[in-house]
Amino acid sequence: MKTAVIIARFQTPYLHEGHQQLISKVKENHSKLIILLGVSPLVGSRKNPYDYYTREKMIKKDYPDIIVLPVSDNPSDKIWSDSMDGLLKSVFPGEHFVLYGSRDSFIPYYSGRYETVELPEHGDYNATELRKQYADKVFDSNDFRAGILYALYNQYTKVYPTVDIALFRNNKTELLLGKKAINNKWRFVGGFADPEDAGYESAAKRELTEECGELETTEMSYETSRKINDWRYRSEADKIITLFFSCDHISGTPSPQDDIAELDWIKLTALPQLVADGLTSDEHLELFNLIIKKYLNN
Repeated sequence: MKTAVIIARFQTPYLHEGHQQLISKVKENHSKLIILLGVSPLVGSRKNPYDYYTREKMIKKDYPDIIVLPVSDNPSDKIWSDSMDGLLKSVFPGEHFVLYGSRDSFIPYYSGRYETVELPEHGDYNATELRKQYADKVFDSNDFRAGILYALYNQYTKVYPTVDIALFRNNKTELLLGKKAINNKWRFVGGFADPEDAGYESAAKRELTEECGELETTEMSYETSRKINDWRYRSEADKIITLFFSCDHISGTPSPQDDIAELDWIKLTALPQLVADGLTSDEHLELFNLIIKKYLNN
């Protein structure tokens, strides 16, 4: 008798009826069942929110006799197939296997040695939609609150990329600076890069438009990158690193928008005194010093 192997992700908050029917159908024909859970290299993403241990416990709660093992994702289907075959052979030497999948299963990507069987889907269960249904639900329980801690503490520490822009005019003798309502100090305009941005240059152009209005400028020129001592992240493990760009103003009148309360053209010759008087944002001090050294002192 061959040992059954279900290869799936089970990235849902509970085993829904489709999962249960899949397991029951396979168990009808096999006395031994193994579940191989796909493990993403990403930790805590929207598509893969649950780690291996969380999903293993979920399965074991209802099916304590089922063996559950992790199988890591791999960009190469061939390497992934060989790794999966090697895992089964090393853990269960001498056994013969038949691999089961259902909707959007592993079968088109598998090139290993074992027989595969695709079972029909039981019901219209969509893991993505199910995750969305639970994404904004808040439960008043210790387990729920402990789960939030578990998820956050088991993520990689993150770097949040931002862009800042030095916009010059009049042959680089003036610089456009802004002030925010919550911080009455001069700063460069900018903000966080978005996943939709084609690159950091386009992110810089977008942020300039969002905070200063429609302007025609030259192309963005990369200046440097710096870790930013942002007040929101000073006590956090996650940090901000900004990519600093410069460009020249061609046309258009800047107007403060978004979270910018004030904009003005500042003469480059005034920058050293503004910095000395503490009138520039502490977060952008290194960026101001770079501009002074590169464009004023040369």
